[in-house]
Formats: sequence, C-alpha cells, structure tokens
Amino acid sequence: MKLGILDDGSGMDKLELIEAMRLGSKDPSSERENKDLGRFGLGLKTASFSQCKRLTTITKKNGQINARRWDLSLIEKENEWILIEPNLEEFESYNLYQRLEKQDKGTLIIWEEIDGISTDEYYESLDLLRRHLSLVFHRFLEGSIVGRKFSLDLNNNVIKPFNPFNESNMATQILPKQIIILDKKKINITPYILPHHSKLSPSDYQKYATDEGYTKSQGFYLYRGGRLLIHGTWWGLNKLSDAHRLVRIKVDITNDQDTFWNIDVKKSTANPNTIIKNELKKIMNQVLNRGERTYTKRATIIEDKTIFPFWDIFHGKEEIIFKINREHPVLYQLKQNLNEQLYLILNTYLKGVEAYLPISSIQAHMLTDPHKINQLKLISSEEKQDLFSILLSLDLSKEQLEQLLKTEIFKDVKG
Repeated sequence: MKLGILDDGSGMDKLELIEAMRLGSKDPSSERENKDLGRFGLGLKTASFSQCKRLTTITKKNGQINARRWDLSLIEKENEWILIEPNLEEFESYNLYQRLEKQDKGTLIIWEEIDGISTDEYYESLDLLRRHLSLVFHRFLEGSIVGRKFSLDLNNNVIKPFNPFNESNMATQILPKQIIILDKKKINITPYILPHHSKLSPSDYQKYATDEGYTKSQGFYLYRGGRLLIHGTWWGLNKLSDAHRLVRIKVDITNDQDTFWNIDVKKSTANPNTIIKNELKKIMNQVLNRGERTYTKRATIIEDKTIFPFWDIFHGKEEIIFKINREHPVLYQLKQNLNEQLYLILNTYLKGVEAYLPISSIQAHMLTDPHKINQLKLISSEEKQDLFSILLSLDLSKEQLEQLLKTEIFKDVKG
C-alpha cells in the first residue's frame, strides 16, 4: 500500500529539504512567522513513522526537483540514521510525481510499507481522514482567515469545510467577542449557541452533532493560528451536561502562546494556565444559562399558562414530578359522566401512566434522534374534530367551551 500527498506550495531547495527531514529541525523557543503552524519540526516525521516504515519527500523549487528518504528497516539494519537520496527515475510512473513535474513548485510526500492502516480498514480510514481534515482546517478551507485560503482533495474529491459552529444558520446565536490579554498577547473568545433541533432539518441536526454527539462536543474549541487543536472540552471548568449541549466557545490564540496552554509536541493536548482558566470561567458562566434556555425552550410549552395543558410540572426542593392535569376540561367532562367507581379506576390508571412515564427512554431518544420523536401523529385532526363534536353535544356552557378551545388538543380545531 502506498499513500501520496501533493501540495503546490513554495517547495524547498536541497538544503531546505535536508533540514526539513532532520528530526527536531526547529528550536521550539525560537520566534517564528505568525502563519507557521509548526513548532518542534517533528510533525512530518512522527506522523509518518506512526503509519509507515518508509517516508520519501520530493520537492520542487526554482525548477529543481530533489528527493530524500527515511527507511526505518535500513536504519534498524545499519543501526545508523542514513538519509537516502533516491533516484528520481523510481517515481516517473507515479501520477502524483508527474503532476509535481508539471507544477512550478510544490512538495510530494510518499508513505510506503504502511503498517498503521490495515487493508480492511482502508476505506473507513479515508472517511475518517476526510472528516478530520474538514473540521481541523475548516477555517482555511472556507476562507475565513484572510489571505490563507487553500483547498484540499482526497482521491480527487474536494474536501468541504465543516464549521462546528454552524455560523451560516440564522438560528445560531453568535455572542459578542471577548478578549483576554496575557503578557501583551491576545486571546480572542467567541461564544456560540447552536440552534435548537426544531430549527434544523434532521440531516443538519445529525451533521452538527459531530462524530462525538452534541453532549461530548460542547465546550471550548481551541484554534492555534486558525487550525483547530482541541475541541469539546471544558478543561475542568464545567461538567458535561445535556442542558449545555448547544454551547460551543471558540478560542483563538497565536502560535507564540504554547507555554500558556501547555501544548504538547503532537498538539493533541492543551491545558490553559490558571490565569487563563479564571478568565475563561467568567466568560463561560455568562454563556451557559443562555445556552440552557435555548436547549430547554420546548419545555416551556408544557408550562404555558395561556392554555390548559395535559401535564403539570411540580418543582420541589428535592424532586420534580410530572403529573397529568386533573383539571383539564376534557378530563373534567369525562369525570362528570362516570360513576364514582369507574372514575376511581380511571384515576388509578392515570397514576400508573404518571408513575411509569419512560423518562429515561425519552431522554435518550431526545439526545440521539429528536426529529424521529413524533407523538402528535398519535391523534389525527379527524379524531380531534370528532371528539370536539361529541363534547359540543353535551350542551356545555359558554365558559366550558372557551376552556376547551384553550386546551392543547383543540387549539387548531374549528368549531
């Protein structure tokens, strides 16, 4: 199995190539350009060696093509780090090399003897790679960073950016940007509250859940130089909560703040220092209540006092209880037409419905497939109309009719 990655960037001359192939080719403490996404000079080598045993870099600059290779099998055999200069004729039949020859400049990375990906997992791995790149580099792909837009394609299929904040949706709440200044360096914070699922199509709702789901995707999203490093974490400042599942907070830092954030070599972990955490917590607390209200807004319908709801919610100091509204006009009319024994049976049945309400199942499905929940289909418009006609035949008073029209079931029924 062979994997090739070709770019049309600046390319390198021979000396630059040799330096780039050297392990630890950068001093992490040295000042770098603000567009530089690297730090230690280990990314190309460590990422490659985690997946393959042979890494070849071919690059073109000023009309000259140069190539160098690390072969771990040879290094192990000779017990010496030998940087190989392969013969370029070896690559003449390789289509990506042919494309590099036609370009003015650029670099081609080739992985061989791949052992980090099995053949059985190949297509699944490509799909995971596509989703990873679309998220991590989405700001470059969408062109939101001025002057740094680029495109990526995987097997000739363009990778589309995935913006985890769903900024293009009118229902997304983008809160005012806030700035933390530490040692004269700026940390830009932008909180977002994603749309309630009722504002999204089922496909978009699933899309913006990300692979981890809404609950695990809440929290801070750390960008370094525009590249997403860490996402879906509260850094111990808040616990994962379903009520906060729509809250995502973008944190933008420059590439000279690594020490503030304890960013590791692989840029896979980060943990802000105490000063930054204290400031982040202040900002976070301003957002959480607002995000919680957005997520739970549908519950307010149950407590709408302008109608006679089927359910009442009782809030106690130590418990919350959902009870069927015994004062509901429809239930009241039923009670009026039942003898005491039959009403006792009915009331016992209603208590059973209340006691065994499948709250855990409802919660689980609300988290995973809210669009699939469709209780309203259990009663048709015709059934509502028929029931209303029956109630009208009971010679109700004007006040009783007005009460019926204010119930959830008859709001849209024409008398």
